[in-house]
Amino acid sequence: MKTLTVFTPTYNRVYCIDKCYESLKRQTCKDFIWLVIDDGSTDGTKEMIERWMKENIIQIQYHWQQNQGMHGAHNTAYELMDTKLNVCIDSDDYMPDDAVEKVLTYWNKYGSDKVSGMIGLDSYSDNRIIGTKLPDHLNRSTLFDLYNKHGTTGDKKLVYRTELTKQYPYPLFKDEKYVGLAYKYYMIDKQYELLLMNEVLCCVEYLPDGSSRNMFKQYSKNPNGFAFYRKELMKLPFVSLPFKFRQAIHYVSSSLMSKNWRFLKDTPSKGLTILAMPLGITLYFYITTKTRVA
Repeated sequence: MKTLTVFTPTYNRVYCIDKCYESLKRQTCKDFIWLVIDDGSTDGTKEMIERWMKENIIQIQYHWQQNQGMHGAHNTAYELMDTKLNVCIDSDDYMPDDAVEKVLTYWNKYGSDKVSGMIGLDSYSDNRIIGTKLPDHLNRSTLFDLYNKHGTTGDKKLVYRTELTKQYPYPLFKDEKYVGLAYKYYMIDKQYELLLMNEVLCCVEYLPDGSSRNMFKQYSKNPNGFAFYRKELMKLPFVSLPFKFRQAIHYVSSSLMSKNWRFLKDTPSKGLTILAMPLGITLYFYITTKTRVA
């Protein structure tokens, strides 16, 4: 049985997913399964993946589903995988040739059931680290503390124990395709810390059709998903009051977008939400104006 699942959610990315596949073929360690979750592609992705499966160079598992959005594809991936560890490599990204070897070597040396997994670095294709490196003085940390207490910036690559990522499935909302993926990671933060690994595990390209390039549109098209995400972040036991207040502002804005007039009844912090209402209303008008212009 393989130790690691490398899973790739994809939607109409036949023009670029080959770079991800080629990088997996070059891995110095083949102790992994490539799980491709095809979230409703209609561009020939299925036929291309099937050709690669016949090549039999790496172990590939392919699953097609009706389009549910990134979080729905993640839900399916976690349901299907049964390896000890997993890592998500997006369809427009790729792994350095020794990334799997580094992950498994590090895990075999330091990993245990007392941590949630490990976190490594993302880089651009020219090898520049995205954001900052991980703090050298730490061996372990929660994801939340890395960004909110230790000054870490930029996207990082998360490798989790699969039994943990099977917990806390993302909710699916009718006609919406987005829920913040960090919801699951912060839930796991309540249980365990991550091992820190200052090695590049993923090379990233931010394409024009990527979700990170279209956040205003995501915000307006998926208000229930965003409201859910902000509510859950307000509940976290380890966050500061200013952090909760920022979430309350976004919660008010998203609730107005979804026409949820019961948002004061639904909020986990009524007093904070009332205080956040003026800024939340302002944000609502700002987002609707930006998306209308776009």
